[in-house]
Parts: sequence; structure tokens; C-alpha cells
Amino acid sequence: MQHRFLGRSGLKVSAVSYGNWITHGSQVEDDAATACVHRALDLGVTTFDTADVYAGTKAEVVLGKALAGQRREGLEIATKVFWPTGPGVNDRGLSRKHIMESIDGSLRRLQTDHVDLYQAHRFDHQTPLEETMVAFADVVRAGKAHYIGVSEWTADQIRRGAALARELRVPFVSNQPQYSMLWRVIERDVVPACEDEGLSQIVWSPMAQGILTGKYLPGEPPPEGSRATDEASGKGFIEGFLSDDDLLQRVQDLKPLAEGAGISMPQMAVAWVLRNPNVASAIVGASRPDQLDATVAAADITLDDDLVAAIDDVLGDKVERSARLTTSPRTRP
Repeated sequence: MQHRFLGRSGLKVSAVSYGNWITHGSQVEDDAATACVHRALDLGVTTFDTADVYAGTKAEVVLGKALAGQRREGLEIATKVFWPTGPGVNDRGLSRKHIMESIDGSLRRLQTDHVDLYQAHRFDHQTPLEETMVAFADVVRAGKAHYIGVSEWTADQIRRGAALARELRVPFVSNQPQYSMLWRVIERDVVPACEDEGLSQIVWSPMAQGILTGKYLPGEPPPEGSRATDEASGKGFIEGFLSDDDLLQRVQDLKPLAEGAGISMPQMAVAWVLRNPNVASAIVGASRPDQLDATVAAADITLDDDLVAAIDDVLGDKVERSARLTTSPRTRP
């Protein structure tokens, strides 16, 4: 397993991270989730991503149990704060109150006294950025987090946050955006801003919620048991891709390219995002341990320039490069 530096910090993360957005606490039973975590560990994954909102806080509980007994110093655990975790008016957002209460709740559920990376799950337009960044700095100084990061912030928001982080002398090291062959929105503005400010990307959905596995066929219903048939698994996110038969056919046309390179479709998708030098890690999930064998192996695969060019030729205008389409509130990786 490769390990890469996170931003300009000295922290290294595994090139493939294990994330439990959909699976833990909702899609799969706890025993299966634990088996997946243990398989990830066996394969060399050391970085684990979750959030307080996943499965209504249950995902953190499941991950904490699955990692219990592991050498804590050998892990990088990341969680997030922003989305509602309770019925109260202050049970959401990036106010000082919510951040301070949420970090304690996350640590309790994860069975640890600190997280390695604490992330703002979205930008809070209703709370002064200064309040948010001071609260994050205090979390770090209290020893409850080593580093801070954000998720799905714009380039301008990242630059503003980074300026405050420098003033506060707090290590602001990462952004967690959606990124895949089909969704390249970050390349234009976000990646350059992060390069300037010393942040790396920890990307979610490198396989476009399974679309890039090739299992969804044009003109045919989704396979039973797939994410697209599970109401609890973020089905709304994948429907935009599934409604485009031309896109699905082009994904099928990628299969000969993967076969010619001697790799699987999931491996090609994960290896593609890891080509970007600003990407420190790609988050993958699993509902069965064996699913991780292929995706984690992608960390050691290098796609040559001819293959990347061929991928672009196949996908053509089906690549989303602008920010005119935004993630919905239901989309919470």
C-alpha cells in the first residue's frame, strides 16, 4: 500500500482509504461491516473515513467497534461535522457550540480520545467563518484532533479558511470532494487553490457510486441488490447517471480498455483519480470483504498516458467539468 503526504503536512495517509458513508449502520449488518474493516486493514489500509451524520451517528459506532483493539498510532481516523445530528436548532452547522459538542460525541462513538482529521462536512453560510475556524483551532489545541480539513468547499472558501488557519496556526491540510472520470469539477478551480494553500484531496465516489464498475447496463433495470435499488443507500445520487443510456453505453465501451490493460473496471476508476498529484487518497467502501481486494490493489496501478487519452476519447462530452451541477443535501460523503 502506498502512503502519501496529506497537503504540506507531515501526515501520511493510505492511497486508498476505507469509508463507511452508506454501508455501516444501515446497508450491511455490523458483523459484515467489521469483516470489511478487518479486510481493509489486512490489505494495508490505514486511513478510515466516517462522519457523525452517517446512519444517524450509527456509522461512527460501528467503525469504533470494528477498530477496537487495533494499534491506534497505526491508524488515521477521520470524521466530519456539519449535517444535523439531532432535533435541536443547534444540532447542525459549524457554530462553536455544535463543533465542540459534536467532536465529543464523535470521540465517544469512535472509542478514541482523538481523531487524526476533523473536517467541516460543508461550508456554513450562516456562521461566521472566523467562529468556525477558531473552534476548529481549539479542538486541535485540546488534543481532540491533529489536523483539520473540509469537504466540498469552493476554491474561494478554501482560500479564506486557509488564511484564517495560518493566523491561528492550525494545520489545515485537506479537502474531500467528489471526483471521478465522470465528475471532474474540482480540476478547474479547487485543485489549483489547494495546491497554492498546501491542501490535498481525499476524494469520494471514485467509481461514481458504482457506475464505473460497468454493472449498470443501458436500457436494463439495475441489478438486484445494487446500490441503485437500495432506498437507504443514497439512491437519489446515482439516478442522474442511470437515466443517461448514452453515458451507460460509453461506460460499457471502457471495458475493453480495462481488459487490454489487464485490470478491472473498479481498479481503472480508482487508479484514474490517484493519477492526480493533488489527490492523496481515494475513499472506497464495501458491503463484502472480497470487494476490497480489487479496489485496494488499485493503489499500485499506474495508468499510462495512452490509456488515459483513450478513456477521454470514449467518455467525450459525458464528463462533468463545471460546477453548474451541485451535490444535493442528500449527498453526504
